[in-house]
Amino acid sequence: MAVLSGFWGLPRKNLVKRLEGAKVSAWIDSMRASSPTRAKSESQEKRSWILYHPSALNTFEQITYNSKGKQIVVFLDYDGTLSPIVADPDKAFMTEKMRATLKAIARHFPTAIVTGRCRDKVYNFVKLAELYYAGSHGMDIKGPTKSQRPKQGNNKAILFQAASQFLPMIDEVYKILVEKTKSVPGAKVENNKFCLSVHFRCVDEKSWASLAEKVRLVLNEYPQLRLTQGRKVLEIRPTIKWDKGKALEFLLESLGYENSNDVFPIYIGDDRTDEDAFKVLRSRDQGIGILVSRVAKETDASYTLQDPSEASPIYSINHNL
Repeated sequence: MAVLSGFWGLPRKNLVKRLEGAKVSAWIDSMRASSPTRAKSESQEKRSWILYHPSALNTFEQITYNSKGKQIVVFLDYDGTLSPIVADPDKAFMTEKMRATLKAIARHFPTAIVTGRCRDKVYNFVKLAELYYAGSHGMDIKGPTKSQRPKQGNNKAILFQAASQFLPMIDEVYKILVEKTKSVPGAKVENNKFCLSVHFRCVDEKSWASLAEKVRLVLNEYPQLRLTQGRKVLEIRPTIKWDKGKALEFLLESLGYENSNDVFPIYIGDDRTDEDAFKVLRSRDQGIGILVSRVAKETDASYTLQDPSEASPIYSINHNL
């Protein structure tokens, strides 16, 4: 009780400073947790984790069996799933082999890229018009401009933007953050149209606290925006209730599978933001979520893969071909 009294008895200015300092410290802890700098050695903890989240490759026959007779719909994150994580986010190019694989998937299954990136930017990376693209963490969705397969369900062209009213604010905050983070070597601010990314992959860990503090001070002036963390990135988004899980539900509904038992969604992603989609699949008790990760981490995904290159066999589920 004395401790509590001492804390709340602080002068308001000191109390605010302590609370804000605690918030920044929490951000730094979260930044470290979501951005592992090295793979942990094989341990009892990881072996136990694998028991609950087995390799999708080792359970491939079971996944194939569970999907029999159902329409597969494929959802994929971009960075770390279709392309490697690279120092410069503008150079996260996918391989021609992966593009060919993706094109083959879309020929047989409805396929969507669900990413925190700007939709136009990720389209320029992928360059496949037959896919669905959900950019800005699902806040900017557009359907295929051409199709290689008979359409299922709703035949209307899809274009959905959940946060259009926030565009002026996002542009304003982007310009401020670019200016404020100039003094942090390696920091890069990316405008993803309906959200912003502050990349710290090339920032020395000693400067993470300084960068987080600069971002916090800017966001203090914009209560309609919120902060989340991904892999070596701070994500700034509108406070609306929309995420990759909502985007998955929207796309399934648009395809005519809202209440269908005959659909098998497969979602593959590597980032904390993909957890919203994994949770949706668990709540629907339908399809599977696959986490791409070399390290043990808390997840709602059912299965795991070590590396993006391991995903190719998963795409070859062929009973619907």
